Amino acid sequence: MEVDAKAAARFLSARLLLPLIAMPVLGLGVALALIGWIYTGLAVIALGFVVPRLIKRGAPSFLLQRAIEDPATYDALMRANVMRLAARRPAAEGCGPHGAQFRDHGSQ
Repeated sequence: MEVDAKAAARFLSARLLLPLIAMPVLGLGVALALIGWIYTGLAVIALGFVVPRLIKRGAPSFLLQRAIEDPATYDALMRANVMRLAARRPAAEGCGPHGAQFRDHGSQ
């Protein structure tokens, strides 16, 4: 299963309406800075920029977990081309499940 990180960020941003939430938060920060609460206003502005980016950064793992739990989310992600089924590559001969090679060298 492959998750496109950029598509996942766009999908989650649209689902959560992040721009619609971030704009009033940034406006509140500017308003606080203008009325004299400069440090509080700057902190709110910083949160308005940082929190949406953190949400977008964690979007692939969050959406993959949601897709495992909810068939409707899985279908929506597949239709939006956020997730794709990847072809499974055959394991190399002599490799274990984690890529380690195990050979029988005989007992001495």
